[in-house]
Amino acid sequence: MDELRANKEAFQLAGVPFSSRFLLGTAGYPSPEVLRQAIVAAGCDIVTVGLRRQLAVGSSDNGFIDVIRACSVRLLPNTAGCRSAREAVTLAKMARELLSTHWLKLEVIGDEHTLQPDPVELVEAAALLVRDGFEVFPYCTDDLVTCRRLLDAGCRVLMPWGAPIGSGQGLVSPFALRTLRARLPKVPLVIDAGIGTPAHAAQAMELGYDAVLLNSAVAQAADPVKMARAFRLAIEGARLGYEAGLIAPQDMAVASTPVAARPFTL
Repeated sequence: MDELRANKEAFQLAGVPFSSRFLLGTAGYPSPEVLRQAIVAAGCDIVTVGLRRQLAVGSSDNGFIDVIRACSVRLLPNTAGCRSAREAVTLAKMARELLSTHWLKLEVIGDEHTLQPDPVELVEAAALLVRDGFEVFPYCTDDLVTCRRLLDAGCRVLMPWGAPIGSGQGLVSPFALRTLRARLPKVPLVIDAGIGTPAHAAQAMELGYDAVLLNSAVAQAADPVKMARAFRLAIEGARLGYEAGLIAPQDMAVASTPVAARPFTL
């Protein structure tokens, strides 16, 4: 337990330490109470909040936000639904005023079918927001060049997708994600979108990713609270395994029992 606690305490995003590598979305739960229980079961320190949902009910806090704040977690508002840098920047400034935080999950969508980020608008928005004092967490693809441009724009954390949002496909391009991890070894990388099962989250951690952000896989489960706990255990276990050192896959069998002391018949 002491080793697990030490490993968890070493995790940081944007210079801030956190005890959990599990970030949870807050949309689509059956009720605010189920959401509250899922946050507790997940053991998460950060939850994402769609600003458009807040604006739909007015500029003041409502029960939804009260439930989240009662869980003592950090809010990470997002610009979900934005289609241009200008729109995202405007929404981000509203989020800062409404929720009193300069942290932002930046989303700028470029394709309606896949909800794939628009790399040009995303980088432009990130640069503008960083200059305005935001800590920007961009939702991006696994494209290495785009990720480097986001870092050049001032982002300190990247959130590449595993698969299209809500698809539950898991990590559709492990090679690209492994390459991204290898080429950006010191950058905090959070897998965001497409995670469908605890096994998918474990795979991300075993690739060396720093954290996992997901929403639908918990919110749409038959038992969101039990599923939140399942993801928590998978993420913690897989990260510990990664840090312990995973054995390399082999094409051929390798005997686990030494045979040097056995007699051989010629």
